[in-house]
Amino acid sequence: MFHVMFSTPCLYVIVRFIWPMPWPLPVRLASALVLLLASQYHLYARFSSGSVFSPEFPRAVLMFFNWAFGAILLIAVLQIVVDLGTLLTMLVRRQWLTIPATLRYALGTAALILAAVGVQQAVRVPPVKDIEVAIKDLPPQFDGYTLLQLTDMHITRLFNEPWARAVVERSNALGVNLIVITGDLIDGPLSARTRDVEPLRDLRAADGVYVIPGNHEYFFDNEEWMQYFVSLGMKRLTNSHSVIERNGAQLVIAGVTDLSAPRAGLPGPDLQQALAGAPADAPIILLDHQPRNARQAARQGVALQLSGHTHGGMIRPLDLIIARANEGFVSGFYDVDGMQLYVNNGTALWPGFAIRLGVPSELTRITLRRAVAPG
Repeated sequence: MFHVMFSTPCLYVIVRFIWPMPWPLPVRLASALVLLLASQYHLYARFSSGSVFSPEFPRAVLMFFNWAFGAILLIAVLQIVVDLGTLLTMLVRRQWLTIPATLRYALGTAALILAAVGVQQAVRVPPVKDIEVAIKDLPPQFDGYTLLQLTDMHITRLFNEPWARAVVERSNALGVNLIVITGDLIDGPLSARTRDVEPLRDLRAADGVYVIPGNHEYFFDNEEWMQYFVSLGMKRLTNSHSVIERNGAQLVIAGVTDLSAPRAGLPGPDLQQALAGAPADAPIILLDHQPRNARQAARQGVALQLSGHTHGGMIRPLDLIIARANEGFVSGFYDVDGMQLYVNNGTALWPGFAIRLGVPSELTRITLRRAVAPG
């Protein structure tokens, strides 16, 4: 079903874009075959690497396949728009219309260029995005406290060791008080990713580096990965919390497991367990990979939830569809029954569809501020 879904745009492009072109039959057949082969990128990954989530190809090959697959998808979308516009025009004018080849050439060229831009935006080292969060009853000792959120790094052959090292260097240069990583650090087994993940050992923050699992950790050996992250110097939060203290004041950093954990036979997210024993008067910052449980977190007194998972929707207006699958949350800030939710666009994304258009990746530096009482 997965491969059928990803093949459908290619079939539409062959029927509605390639076949009507004024080309000789052998050229159209060859073009259709090339597109069909390019569209099966995920099938090659499964056969060669054992998983569509961890394609073990050289980085240049991965970038090419993402560009080709992205171009096919964009041609399909643009062709659908043209087809619907043509159909509507024919109904209004009550006459048959033919789409000129020049229009097809134009939309094909636009799709190729947009796909190239999308891949470049996806694989770059993200820029820093600065945001401020005003928290009610934040102790004055934590006014100006800074966190760096990394999420959805998907370290692979695409987001590899040089990329990870560059992210670490840029992160460390920010000099934040705390670094939090909200899941999906990797794709692939530990045996294939050790070198690429190694730069994370050098992440530095005064109050440490905290990590929670995302759904992709459970596609492989979650427990092995979480133990390895601990060996890199990270502090694991799996249905647990830690207390940050500053001059007598306290701030709770809590983390939960992912919603996909029960499918792997492991404990699912349990915020009540995560907050057991936490100081009652300390503001709570929750790390939860997926944003879907935000309303439950709000009911348990969380001040700020940091999530990822959605990649911001990757392409506008695809974000509208991604939002529907995540309780309406896809990118940026949300007020959830008085709790603040921030859904991060992601430091990277899944290498099976590495394209960003209008939804930039980010290294998110968060500065905490005391909320000003109204009136």
